[in-house]
Amino acid sequence: MVTDGNIANLDQVSEALRRAHKRLGSRNRNIAMALPTAMVITKKIIVPAGQTEEELELQVEAEANQYIPFALDEVNLDFQILGPAPNNPEEVEVLIAASRKEKVEDRVAIADAAGLKPRVMDVESYATEEAFRDDLAVAAGQRPRPEHRPGRHRRPRRCISMSCATIRSCFRGTRPSAATSLTHDIQRAFNLSPEEAESAKKNAGLPENYDADVLQPFMETLALEVTRALQFFFTSTSYSQVDQVVLAGGCALLPGLDELVAKRAGVNTIVGNPFASMSVSDRIRPRQLAADAPLLLIACGLAMRGFE
Repeated sequence: MVTDGNIANLDQVSEALRRAHKRLGSRNRNIAMALPTAMVITKKIIVPAGQTEEELELQVEAEANQYIPFALDEVNLDFQILGPAPNNPEEVEVLIAASRKEKVEDRVAIADAAGLKPRVMDVESYATEEAFRDDLAVAAGQRPRPEHRPGRHRRPRRCISMSCATIRSCFRGTRPSAATSLTHDIQRAFNLSPEEAESAKKNAGLPENYDADVLQPFMETLALEVTRALQFFFTSTSYSQVDQVVLAGGCALLPGLDELVAKRAGVNTIVGNPFASMSVSDRIRPRQLAADAPLLLIACGLAMRGFE
């Protein structure tokens, strides 16, 4: 139904969304949605402070023409003032975001068909960041919140979102990597169709040599890609060290992957759970939530933001 963020069948996706909302049992039909990071062009600019909204819109459009490789009438363009510029109190830093209109319109159409009202169109990497807005380690439930001393800069934490197809390094940018698909590896190793490989992977229906011949090499590749993502982060920012890596996505649940990443990258590594410090409804099964938590960072981040 959805491949690499592209919606192949709008009817199927809208029906799945309709069923999910019905199962939720909520009367609230307002929803927040997100575009894949690769579908959104973002750029931070510095502009004079004190402008009216109309003046700022004109300047943003003029700046956007320099960075967006499409005509402005082909994109949905938005911006947000982030705050004062780092080195000049008379200027402000503004984030510009733009995406092709058809990508936004597809998602709006799906929500409309499901009887829902899309109020927010976010970006997946920003929604992930929102899920761990305050402190990654605290949100993951691994340690109490440390005291922050004025003038002391804490080292950042990195959230590595893993799927069977890609690794995306969130916070301060998204870096897709050429991680091998686990399902594709299973197909090749055991001569299965994509559907058979996916089913066998989920239902533990694979031969005895699966762990040694397929899973372990795949995990080594993931650990190597995380290490490379960290090196890319170090060379493209002023940081030379991180406190912690938080794994998210489907492959984050592979047994022993967190220990392997910690060993290869030399950084404390945990599996992310943004719900660990939250109160849980009696209708939610805690064990199932803990198992699904690494898959739900984007959904959690979207749920945490407001509609204002």
